[in-house]
Amino acid sequence: MKRTIIITFAVIIVALAGLFAFNKIASQKENDSLFAEAVKGNFEISISASGEIVPENSIDIKAPEVSRGRDFRASDLKITDMVAEGTMVKEGDYIATLDRTQYNNMLKDELERLSTYRNNLEMKKLDTAVTLNNLRDAIRNQRHTVEEAEITLRNSKYEPPSTIRQAEINVDKQKRLLEQKQRGYELRVAQAKRDIRNQTIWANRIERRVESLQEVLSGFTVTAPASGMVVYKRDRRGNKIKTGSSVNAFDRTVATLPDLSTLLSKIYVSEIDIRRIKPGLDVEIRVDAFPDKAFRGKIHTVANIGEKLENSDSKVFEVMVKINGTDAALRPAMTTSNKVIISTYNDVIYIPTECVHAGLDKIPYVYTKNKTKQIVVTGEANDKNIIIEKGLKPKQLVYTIQPENAEEFRTEGEELIGSVMASAGARQ
Repeated sequence: MKRTIIITFAVIIVALAGLFAFNKIASQKENDSLFAEAVKGNFEISISASGEIVPENSIDIKAPEVSRGRDFRASDLKITDMVAEGTMVKEGDYIATLDRTQYNNMLKDELERLSTYRNNLEMKKLDTAVTLNNLRDAIRNQRHTVEEAEITLRNSKYEPPSTIRQAEINVDKQKRLLEQKQRGYELRVAQAKRDIRNQTIWANRIERRVESLQEVLSGFTVTAPASGMVVYKRDRRGNKIKTGSSVNAFDRTVATLPDLSTLLSKIYVSEIDIRRIKPGLDVEIRVDAFPDKAFRGKIHTVANIGEKLENSDSKVFEVMVKINGTDAALRPAMTTSNKVIISTYNDVIYIPTECVHAGLDKIPYVYTKNKTKQIVVTGEANDKNIIIEKGLKPKQLVYTIQPENAEEFRTEGEELIGSVMASAGARQ
């Protein structure tokens, strides 16, 4: 019995000790979350934005040209087969196949038309040759008739005047017939030349269409214009052009071969922050595929005109960040996290932004652990902390939220109000 009491007593003591330790730890954690320490060090103002890697330069892999300078109307081209994105290719290697159906049908129709025109042209030439040959024979026969009439006229000089006159009239008549046949022959030759020329023009035009279609169809097997890695192109909606997609007849790019030696990170910055973004600013870049690896870069270009992205009401501006150096691990379309460093301050005091309060007079102050309501002069701020130019010392503890008994805190730092007003006026 006595032993049981001792064991029970020991268990109670251990439990009480554990409860005391737990309360102390909990109190310590609550105390830690209640205060923040004024830190002295380097302070960075930055803007964060996500983006993706794009090449600065690239070679377009294009479908054949089907409109400019040709005799038929262009239409979109459908991709029936295409190599996988990221495939390494050499110059002349296979890239994609385009649907030939429409243009094969057009070529078949044009070949039939060309055959018809050529046959008609040959028939026209044969008919013309026969007709003109008959006309030439008729002219030769008419010349003989004129000669016979002239002989009859010469032989009739001893005949009565009426007979002579009749012979003269017959000569004139036969000569007129000869002239008519000669003019008719010339007109028929001119007409034949015109008809043959017109049919030849049409036949040549159709032949050019056939040659154009054959040239276009020869390009329906798309090959690489240079060596590199195949990257799918995106359409106006941001969708990748791949097998089953259609290639716009006026933008014939099927894919690209990026220059991996110079890469950019394309980001979008809100219209609120864009005024702070300038070419030349340093950028820290991290790639989602390699979270432990950081890259450096600089702002390369800033768009002058904003745009609206899908599922967003606010305007953003496209900003290009040029990545320093090269890295074989980087690939186009990789997702990036970018921190644009606007400015850096050395050896300044800063605290969390939520520690700073302000009344109706907009005079900033903090609550310190030694129960003072300290007026402070604030400086630049980032998304987490704010610089305290005057009013705090390094390692000084301040409340992260307004204490319950704030009215009991004594106010200090009234002499800083002038500096506060001057600083506010300078920022405006």
